[in-house]
Amino acid sequence: MLRALFLALLFVAAPAAAKSGVDQLLAADRAFAVASSKLDPVAGITAMLDEEAAMPLPGKGIIVGRLAVTEAFKASPAFKGGHVGWSPVRGGISADGTQGFTFGFLTVGSGDAAKRNRKYLSYWIKRPAGWRVVAYRQIPREAGAVSTAMMQPALPGFSAKPRADAALIAVHQASLAAAERAFSDRAQIVGLKKAFAEFGRPDAMNMYAGAGFAVGLDAVTANFKQDGPAKIHWGTERGFVASSGDLGVSIGMIRPNDPPKAGEPDGFPFFTVWKRDAPNAPWRYIAE
Repeated sequence: MLRALFLALLFVAAPAAAKSGVDQLLAADRAFAVASSKLDPVAGITAMLDEEAAMPLPGKGIIVGRLAVTEAFKASPAFKGGHVGWSPVRGGISADGTQGFTFGFLTVGSGDAAKRNRKYLSYWIKRPAGWRVVAYRQIPREAGAVSTAMMQPALPGFSAKPRADAALIAVHQASLAAAERAFSDRAQIVGLKKAFAEFGRPDAMNMYAGAGFAVGLDAVTANFKQDGPAKIHWGTERGFVASSGDLGVSIGMIRPNDPPKAGEPDGFPFFTVWKRDAPNAPWRYIAE
C-alpha cells in the first residue's frame, strides 16, 4: 500500500513540476519577444539563439551555428528595419526539465508586406545562462483569422533528474534517428498520408499550411493526398535529446527518390520535434 501511495504521489508531482517548468520556458520565450521590441530586428531575433543553433533555410540547407544563422537573418529583406515581435501559443518540456519547445505567431517589420505575418517553431535547451534556442524555423502564414489562445502544454508523464551522461544521451539520439528513418521507410510503402497518421501523436502539430497551425492527426493528414508510396525520403543529420529520453528534435534533409531535374534542388531542410511517454516507448512526432 505504501508503495502504491508513493507511486500515485510521484505521478501527481511529475506533471505539477513539469507545468512549472514549461511556464518558465514560455516566460523566457515571451521575455525575448519583449526585449526584441527595443532592438533592431536581427539583434532581436538572434538574442535567444544558442551557439549550436540550427535553422533550416530552403536553398541553403541547414544553417548551423549562431553566427551563421545571424548572417542569414542579416541577408533577409524582412529583417532590414522595424522590429520583430512574437507570442507563443503552446509549449512542451522534457521530464528532466532541460529541453522543450514552443510555437506561435510572429511578425516582422520590413520586407514583403504579404509575408510579414508568420509562424514559428523553436526547440530549446536550458543552459547555465538560461533557455536558449537550438533549432528554429519561421515561415510566412496564409492570410486569415487565427486563434492566439494558449493551448494545453505538452507535459511528460513522469519526472526525472537531469543526467550529464553522454553515453545515455547518445543511445537516446540513436533511437530518435532510427524512428525518423522508420518514418521515412514506412512512407515508401504506405504513402505520406498514412505514415504521418501512424507516426504522429494525437496532439501533433504541422505548421506549413493555412493561416494557423494544423493540430491533431486528422488536421495534419488532411494536408496530404492519397498518392501512393512516397517519392521522397529523409533522415536525421543533427539532433538533440533530453537525458530523460522523452523529448528530442531531429534535424535533417528531405530528398527526392529520383535524381532532380536540372535547376531543381536536391533536397529541403527540416526539423521535427518528437516525444514519447517513457524512455522505452515508441517515439512519435509532436511538432513540425
